[in-house]
Amino acid sequence: MVFRFGDHVLDIERRELRRGVEPVALEPQVFDLLVYLVRNRDRVVSKDDLIDGVWGGRIVSDSALTTRLNAVRKAVDDSGVEQRLIRTVPRRGVRFVGEVSEDAGAPPGVERASAAAKPPLAPRLSIVVLPFVNLSNNPQQEYFADGITADLMTDLSRIPDMLVISRNTAFTYKDKPIDTKQIGRELRVRYVLEGEVQRSGSRVRVTAQLIDAETDAHLWAERFDRDVGDLFVLQNEITSRIANALNIELIAVEAARPVEHPEALDYILRGRAALMKPESRDSYAEAIRLFEYALSLARQSVEAQISLAGALAARVLTGLSVPVAPTAHERTS
Repeated sequence: MVFRFGDHVLDIERRELRRGVEPVALEPQVFDLLVYLVRNRDRVVSKDDLIDGVWGGRIVSDSALTTRLNAVRKAVDDSGVEQRLIRTVPRRGVRFVGEVSEDAGAPPGVERASAAAKPPLAPRLSIVVLPFVNLSNNPQQEYFADGITADLMTDLSRIPDMLVISRNTAFTYKDKPIDTKQIGRELRVRYVLEGEVQRSGSRVRVTAQLIDAETDAHLWAERFDRDVGDLFVLQNEITSRIANALNIELIAVEAARPVEHPEALDYILRGRAALMKPESRDSYAEAIRLFEYALSLARQSVEAQISLAGALAARVLTGLSVPVAPTAHERTS
């Protein structure tokens, strides 16, 4: 498929953008973003649409998304000021507004067919954290294993240039047979992290292993035994070991993110589990109640403060805040 707009030619099969007869150099993600915008030019695409359509649901920061969008604008001789081709729609997203013609291009030859048959390579620094398996005898501890999984996703996203599959996508593989090669192909990731969690009282055992999705080779595996109060130390240690296994530098983050009262961590994880339920006033109320209790146990806990603030903000943004009862004056007016 070939798209033409202005003096630009966008060749999907050859993965080329030309301005006149001159090729325009583009990073792979910038090229994919341009293709997505052109193909969806009949509508406004949101940030979530771009993350799902271009990054496959991976965690992407706002700054990274803005940088890629600016690169696309520069490639097609546009800018955030002019917005001749790519227009920003406040509070909704962006839309490609240039006049586009398209054709199927030349019939595919042997070389093109061969290239199409070869699946695209996954970025070297790309990973999915599969839901850790709960080995505790108590099924009610499921939230604990899920909480560790989600925190590891966040920690790994701090590694420079690391693409991490989002929680919603990763959790579609929960309780399913694991075929790392298939998962790698489906999500276009190079690495898979999987593990198990077993909790008994104040002790927790975590087993984690890093797998190369292309070869199914185990790159690193280890078992950790810790007190629940040292859970954040354990998570940072796992992330550091993965960084070492991949021979990459880990951004320095807070070493332990300590919680004054170990029980507070338990309520933070319970609150996060409540937020994963279908959105409703009840689910938000339950999460906020749990975060508030965690904060009452550990007044200085940054984790509890951030979690509570996030839940309160999300409840407002989704329009699920508890309605305020009208005053006597409002009822009679």
